[in-house]
Amino acid sequence: MGAENTSRPGADGTAEPGGAGTRIAPSWLRRSWPLLVLLAGLGMFLGLRLDRYVGFASLKEHRAVLLDLVARHRAAMAAGFFATYALCVAFSLPVATVLTIAGGFLFGQVQGTVLVVAGATVGATAVFLAARTAFGDTLRRRAGPWLRRMEDGFRENALSYLMVLRLVPLFPFVAVNLVPAVLGVGLRDFVLATFFGIMPASAVYVGLGVGVGSVFDQGGEVTLAGVLTPQVIAALLALACLALVPVVYKALQRPR
Repeated sequence: MGAENTSRPGADGTAEPGGAGTRIAPSWLRRSWPLLVLLAGLGMFLGLRLDRYVGFASLKEHRAVLLDLVARHRAAMAAGFFATYALCVAFSLPVATVLTIAGGFLFGQVQGTVLVVAGATVGATAVFLAARTAFGDTLRRRAGPWLRRMEDGFRENALSYLMVLRLVPLFPFVAVNLVPAVLGVGLRDFVLATFFGIMPASAVYVGLGVGVGSVFDQGGEVTLAGVLTPQVIAALLALACLALVPVVYKALQRPR
């Protein structure tokens, strides 16, 4: 008779093979590996200081080559820009502002805004799904009543709340990717709020990129100080207030 291959679970949730079996990864590792990959990518980027090669100086230095490539291979360059933007957002690399302005510089206002918003939405969704898979359900099971009440309130008006968080450029983009995963927000609401919520501010930064060529020609430096003017901030806040109208309406309609 041949040797029987049996396995029994170990104390850490892995399988301890009795013969030539294969160890099964712990459940936390199976849940967390997408998030760990994204964190490893961010750590590698920062550890190797690759941010030195992504900036306005590099854009200025290589602008002639980039514009020539866009002129000759616009569709391929647009696809490459979209993929690059999505990956940078997924790995939470601190280069989104530069890439957004580069999108306007290379592709113009309309196409640049579409590429930036689409790439950011795909990248943010990857972070959201990785975080929800890694610890969303676990935290909700172990959370106290206060988090459950917060989760219920947030999920009831998830689309409106997320729109506000996306419209007002005061909240870290990465945090707004992670918090909804913990609070059990649905994928549809997250994607819709991200896509439409980041559109106004993205259009503003892309618009800066459209005019950045003339700044380079004059020997000037690109600065972000004048982008979010009081008028622009006021407009974004007004949009955020509009996003809260459904929440206020529901509150007024509730019986006291």
